[in-house]
Amino acid sequence: MNMLATYVGPGRLVLPGRPFTRREALGWGLRDADLAAGVASGTLQHPMRGVYYGAHLEEDLALRIACLTCVVPEDAVVTDRTAAWLLGAPRVLAPGDHLVVPKVSVFRRPGYRLRNGLTRSGERSFGPDDVMSIDGIEVTTPLRTALDVGRLLHRDQALGVMDALQRQHGFTNDELILGADRFKRARGVVQLRDLAPHVDGRSGSPAESATRSKWLRIPSVPKPDLQIKVASPFGSYFLDLGVPHLKYAVEYDGEDFHGEEDEPHDRQRRAWIRRRHGWIIDVVRKENLFGVHGDVEGIIISGIEAARRRLR
Repeated sequence: MNMLATYVGPGRLVLPGRPFTRREALGWGLRDADLAAGVASGTLQHPMRGVYYGAHLEEDLALRIACLTCVVPEDAVVTDRTAAWLLGAPRVLAPGDHLVVPKVSVFRRPGYRLRNGLTRSGERSFGPDDVMSIDGIEVTTPLRTALDVGRLLHRDQALGVMDALQRQHGFTNDELILGADRFKRARGVVQLRDLAPHVDGRSGSPAESATRSKWLRIPSVPKPDLQIKVASPFGSYFLDLGVPHLKYAVEYDGEDFHGEEDEPHDRQRRAWIRRRHGWIIDVVRKENLFGVHGDVEGIIISGIEAARRRLR
């Protein structure tokens, strides 16, 4: 076993070069407080309940599979949010969910059910084309995963996962629409049917998808296009969401890609597009999108009204 030295809490701990379970860690003499301290310090990653790995390990498909093999029985199928994570989509979280380590979503075929405390489980039926194997892990296919999250997650999160899965794996909106028919009368099928035509792999982030999800539910406004190209002497600029014939756009500035060091460039780019091309560009952030004070719908309505007035 490849062993790498690092620190957890006040004492030195030699971590294996693989994921490990809480039970293993307790067997090495660690306490839950040591594991919590390692996660808080960034020494340890805690991707799912009961599983840890050293932060020195590169997060790739092999590592994700290794995490799942710690808690998933051989005859179970990884589903829903966990399947999307394994298939390369980011885990889309509601505000505050980052503080809670999620259970793994695992289901067995009818007649079986897991009860290990680490998984969110139950019984579910799968067709012959619904399940694939990735290095020994049984997981729902990208299309089946998209159909499941489209029914079962909050719609803003669901659209983000479905967008990411389409970007990664290339299934079509027609396949989603046709696939939704098999879930007639199932929980969440109305939401799935509503989302399926609007899934778009061009979405740049889960938050952009959530912004678009809220936009799509506003009555009497045009549907947005994505990644709108604007030519400039400096190369092409792209606006996250917008209505080209109204020259109105919304951009989401998240902390990951729009930090303080990016603000001057973002301001200059948007100022140039406004000045030279006449666009109205509204910028929204996390506080506009999430929580009881979210006002992104009002921002979009006001912006489109201003764009329409300008054309009268």
